[in-house]
Parts: sequence; structure tokens; C-alpha cells
Amino acid sequence: MVWSVASTDNEYIGGRRMVAKQLVGRVDNSAYPAVDVGIKVTLVLPAETAGPVPVLMMFAPARYPAPSQPTAEEAARIDAAMKADLVARDPSLAAAFQAHPGFVFVSPPGFFPAPPNDERISILVAAGWGVALVDTASIQADNGAGLRSGIIGLINKGQPRKPDDWGALRAWGWGASRALDYLETVPGVDAKRVGIEGVSRYGKAALVAMAFDQRFAMVLVGSSGEGGAKPHRRNFGEAVENLTGTGGYHWMAGNFLKYGASQASFGARTPGDIPVDSHELIALCAPRPTFISYGVPEKGDANWLDQQGSYMATVAAGQVWTLLGAKDLGVGNDYRTASMPPVLTDMLDGQLAWRQHDGGHTDAPNMKYFIAWADRQIGWKAP
Repeated sequence: MVWSVASTDNEYIGGRRMVAKQLVGRVDNSAYPAVDVGIKVTLVLPAETAGPVPVLMMFAPARYPAPSQPTAEEAARIDAAMKADLVARDPSLAAAFQAHPGFVFVSPPGFFPAPPNDERISILVAAGWGVALVDTASIQADNGAGLRSGIIGLINKGQPRKPDDWGALRAWGWGASRALDYLETVPGVDAKRVGIEGVSRYGKAALVAMAFDQRFAMVLVGSSGEGGAKPHRRNFGEAVENLTGTGGYHWMAGNFLKYGASQASFGARTPGDIPVDSHELIALCAPRPTFISYGVPEKGDANWLDQQGSYMATVAAGQVWTLLGAKDLGVGNDYRTASMPPVLTDMLDGQLAWRQHDGGHTDAPNMKYFIAWADRQIGWKAP
């Protein structure tokens, strides 16, 4: 894979000067040129720092978080050039522009609000961290039709995938690992302190990425539901059949689909036939810092995500943290009797953490708690 910097933007986030770079990691497709994969990442680092900083990799569109705006002089030049170009195409527009001299295509600074910024990025920047936004669509499409393109399609040379081949979740995790390869070459990044984050389907992918790549130092798993922290065998809410049906089958390996089959040549299969469950996926992250986050159904973090079941799986996984000398949630390991603590309860004393905020389908309300917890876990203090 060859990485290149497509563009660089000098930005201000929360009053802090940052350098944002849009990167493209081009995968070697010489074996099948019909499929082109270029992983898009936006890396945002402090413009001035005493040394390398931790970075949270987030599954999100790789846009500039706070694009710089043109100066008043630049805005006037852009406006004049646009008008001149239009008049060259349609000379009659000259009279219209003369009749409306106050009309401008590009307003000077101060006439419109700054572009919206993800509050989570502002929190990270304020804590002295960097951010890497990984565009999942540039790795693998989020639909079944895309399985013949993206990295899965490239490996299979445009042919249907085999039962053992990845689904999109693993492909996205692979892409995050390739982005981490690049971050390891950047002097401003503390490559031993790079975490991974995602919400919903991307929460599933973040958990998978953390489980499969020991280099990730920490993970924030947001509202991941079935295929993430929720147990397959628990008969509540989102079910295995939701992952094997038309809406989500592309997330999983082909072999997983048989566990949603009520009728098949090999006979009926149920979630009880799956040889593993979500607590074991969580446990693959041990003893590294792992933060499981959820919101509340009343605000949009739906019941079908099964917050209670995910808490049970987190409790069950905790045994591996203690086995490896780390600290779990501190509530024992009997997941069958484990009951979720009240909303807004901080369970942040160990390397395995849980917090249910009072917001919706997002991890934004938990970001400041995650950062404070992660700083303690990795021994980081912003200069």
C-alpha cells in the first residue's frame, strides 16, 4: 500500500491551531486493475506540541473537521472570477450583475457561521489528542452489492466471496489497521497510544479492529448491539437473523449466515449453534483498555440494542482482564445475575469500563469520560 497526502488545511478547533491532512492509501491492484481501493483518512494533529500525541482513530467520513475559510480579499477574488467565468459563458449575465452589484457568490468572513464541528473532536483536541477519521466507504461499501468491489472485491477479483471470506466489519477493521501502519510513520503521532472508536455498526467494527490488531491501545465501543457487545444467544432485541438478513448480511463472513437459517440442506441452525459469543470477542481486547458505551432508549438508543445483554457480556468478559492481571468492572463474573447500574453510573476504575449516558444513539456524551479514563490508563497528560 502506498500512502500520499492529497491536501493540507490549517484549522482552528476550540481555539487551538491544528494541521489537518487528507490522506489516501492506495492498495496494490495490479492483480485485478478493475477494482481500485484508495483508503481515505483525515489526520488532525496539533500544529505545535512538545512531542508525539495520542490519537483516536474514528470511523467517520474523512472530511476536514473545521475547514479554513478564505480571507476577505480572497473571497472577493473568487467572487470576481466566478462572475467573469459566467459572463464568458453567457454575456447577458453582465447586465444582471451590474443591476445587482451587492450580489456575491462567496461572502467574506464573518457573514456566516463557521462550519459545524463534531463536538467529540473538540473534546479530543482540548485534551491534547490527535484525531484520525477513517472513511469506511473507501474500504468497503456498506451494502451487499458492494461485495464485488472494495477490498473484498479486489481480493476476489470481482467474483462472489467465499464462505470463509470477510464481511464488511472485518474489512473496515483491516482498513483501520492499514491506517495505523501509516500513523506509525508520522513523527507527531504516539503510535503506542492510538485508539479506535465507532458507533452502531462502526462500534461493531471498532470492537473487531481492536480484537484483531494488538497494536490498538484502547477502544471506545459505542452502541454496538448485535454483532458487537450484545450476546448472540440472548433472546432480546436485535437478533442474529437481523445480521443474516438482507439488511446486514454483508457485515459478516458468509459462514455466519447459516446461523440464521430456519430451513437449509444442512438443517436448521440457531444462535445457540454459534461456537462463540460476544463476551469472547470483547475478551480478545484484554488486557488493553476497553470502554463499552451506550445511551438510553428514551433518547433514541433503541431497546433492541440490548444494553442489559451487552452489560452481561462485558461482565462475563471481565474474567480475562483479571486473568491477565488487569482490572475488570469490579462486580464479579456471574453474568447471569448481573444487572445494569443506573444511567450515568461511572464504572471507570479498571482497564475494562462501562458507562451508560442519558443521550441517544451516539457516544458523544461519554467522550469526555472516555478521554479522562484513557489518559489514566495510558499514562498521558497533555503538556
